[in-house]
Amino acid sequence: MTNTVEFSYDEPVFVISMAAKVLGLRTQTLRYYESLGLLSPGRTEGNQRVYSNSDIDRVRRIRSLTDDLGLNLAGVEVVMNLLEKIEDLENHLNRTLEENLRLKDLLSS
Repeated sequence: MTNTVEFSYDEPVFVISMAAKVLGLRTQTLRYYESLGLLSPGRTEGNQRVYSNSDIDRVRRIRSLTDDLGLNLAGVEVVMNLLEKIEDLENHLNRTLEENLRLKDLLSS
């Protein structure tokens, strides 16, 4: 019998060495991204860095922006902040649209 454990996308599951291996990077690169504020891994009780699948995807996006588009890390920070702002605005818009539909239904009842 096989036991499978499911982890959420945002749950930290990779220690820094494993995250670096998955990404093909050095652990120092991940620490550097964290020092610049581009990445915020979780921490264990022993203060060890642990990375989620979301963190892994974020690093891949950072690498894509630097390698494919030629951005420096300051540019990456600006783009990442703008992408987060867009996501926040999209979520707000969706909530507003849902509320609008709910109120329309109430008025038509």
